[in-house]
This record gives sequence, structure tokens and C-alpha cells, in this order.
Amino acid sequence: MEFILEGLQSLTWQQGVMWLVGGLLIFLAIKKDFEPALLLPMGFGAILINLPASGAVNQFMQGVGETRGIVQWLFEVGIEASEAMPLLLFIGVGAMIDFGPLLSNPKMFLFGAAAQAGIFLTIIIAVLFGFNLRDAASIGIIGAADGPTSILVAQVLGSPYFGAISVAAYSYMALVPIIQPAAIKLVTTKRERAIHMPYNPRNVSRLSRILFPIIVTIVAGLAAPASVALVGTLMFGNLIRECGVLERLSDTAQNTLAQLITLLLGLTISFSMTAERFVTPQTLLIMVLGLVAFVLDTIVGVLFAKALNLFLKNKVNPMVGAAGISAFPMSARVVQKLAIQEDPQNHLLMHAVGANVSGQIASALAGGMLLNLVPAMLG
Repeated sequence: MEFILEGLQSLTWQQGVMWLVGGLLIFLAIKKDFEPALLLPMGFGAILINLPASGAVNQFMQGVGETRGIVQWLFEVGIEASEAMPLLLFIGVGAMIDFGPLLSNPKMFLFGAAAQAGIFLTIIIAVLFGFNLRDAASIGIIGAADGPTSILVAQVLGSPYFGAISVAAYSYMALVPIIQPAAIKLVTTKRERAIHMPYNPRNVSRLSRILFPIIVTIVAGLAAPASVALVGTLMFGNLIRECGVLERLSDTAQNTLAQLITLLLGLTISFSMTAERFVTPQTLLIMVLGLVAFVLDTIVGVLFAKALNLFLKNKVNPMVGAAGISAFPMSARVVQKLAIQEDPQNHLLMHAVGANVSGQIASALAGGMLLNLVPAMLG
């Protein structure tokens, strides 16, 4: 009891804030079922890392090594020591994705590309707010709505705001069902949201499905070499799925591997969420800019679809453009839900899935472009 009282007396208000942040993440994970495999360990870790380091607690925290605590050690041997975790997670993500809807309707590639514009617009805004280019690029990539890409870019570019960026990326991914409908309705009319799109898929051969991840990897490697790690692992995971001879490995990648890596990511990310790093005006601004990036990606995707409609005979439902972000499959489901609300006979799911999986590729390419361009611009 004495040690507990001693610890509570040494609790700073910043650490108290982080306990509240941790509690909120746990609430969203358990009560709202928002990305529980990630937000639950992040929330618990945020509380753990911000325990008052005094008395017996301090002795425990310094139990590994002479000058560093056990939590710091876990962080160093976890995500800080290796870029492997986000890449391994991409193998699982690739194994989950069916690129069939995209291959049967290749024009959906356009929406995946257009919906990344918010990343670069947010980088400009972040620079105007005083962030250096490395940090601005790390903040902008939150708009990709792709947690592993955000983690890897912030890590490789060496942003000190790594923890806040990771939390923002995954939090906004989890909040897709809340954020995207508001952004979509802001720039569309009821009539536009009710536009029907007939779905007449082409037959996609097994050979096409196998060749696709190989070709995408080669093209990405030639166009943006720094994207090879991201795109390559994503496509390798998909090749495991489509090759037809590794069913058990594909199932393991989709389930066991993806869940385990997500759990470890959540814990190791939380070890960077110390009060002195996290409770700052810059962190609050990063959270706001991350939301701006997310909303801008959604809006630009919608506006791009509306611009295409000026030239197309068969109109595109503008909401499909919003599915071009990388939050798969949540964004496609949001588009389908909004379409059904306007017209119960309006089924956009397969169109939205095509745009959504193209966003997976486009976000990885965008991350690779930043890893190529930012160090080159800084010399």
C-alpha cells in the first residue's frame, strides 16, 4: 500500500492524461469493437509505459540493464530495432485481399491513385505549420489509412512523433465508419449518392491472378524503388493466396500471422507513448492534421469521380471514389451502406471493393515515393 500511495503521489498530470488515452483506446476496442486486436494492446501499453517511476516501481522498470527500463528494452527489441513487423503484417494483408474485382474492372485503379492526394496536400499544410519535411511527410502518410505504411514511413524517416503518428493512423482507420460518411455527404448530393452502377465483371483467369502480384512488384520496383518492401510483401502475400498450392500457409498468413503481428505492433507502438513525448501541443496538432489528411483523401477521391462524370456517358457513383483509400474492407462497406440508405436496390459493393484494393497498392506506392523523395530533397 505504501508503494501504491508513493506512486500515485508522484503521478504527473501528463501521465494521468495518458491513462485516460489508454482507457479510451481500451473502450473503443472492447465496447465499440474498433480494431480490438490493435487498440486494446495499445491502450494497455499506454497505461503501462506511464506508470509513475518511483520507489519499487522505478526498481522494476530498471530491472533490465543498468540504465534502461524493461519497457524501453521491449520497445528497442520490438519495432525500433526492426522494420520487419509492418512488412510481415503486409504479407497477411496481401493474403486477405482478392484482387478479382479490380482486375475485372481496371478503371478502379484511378480511384486508388486519386484518393492519395490528401497525403501530399497535408504535407504542405504540415510544413506551413512549422514541421520539418521529414515530420510533415510522416504526418501526411496518415491519410493513406494504412497502419503498416504509416509506421514504416515514420520509422525510416526518423520522426520523433512516431507514437502519435501510429496512434492517429490506426485510430482513424478504426473510425472509418464514422469519419467517411460525414466527409462523403459534405461533397455529394442525395441524387449523386443514388447513382446506380451496373456490375458486369469480366472473367479473371487463374494465370492473371498469379501474374498480377508479380507484375505489380516489378513495376513498383522500377517506378519507386523504396516502395518495393511494402508493395513486394503485400504482393507476396497475395501470391500465396492465389497460387493454389499453399492453402495452409495462406490461412496462417491471414489469421495467425496477421493477428500475432498486430498484437505485437500494438504493444510496441504503445511503448513510445510516454507522457513527455505524447502530451504536447505538437501531438495534438498531429492528431488534427492526421484527421485532415484522412478527410482530404476521401473528399479528393469523391471529387475525382465527379470530375470523371463530366466526360462519361455511364456515370460513376462519386462515393466509389471515397473507397480509394487503403482502409480495406471498411471503406467499401461504408460506401455500400450509404448507397443502400439512398436506394435499397443500389448495390455498389463490388465497385467499391475494386477501388478499395487499388488503394492498398496506391498507398504503399505513395509511402515508397515519400521514402525516395524526402531524403533526396534533404540531401
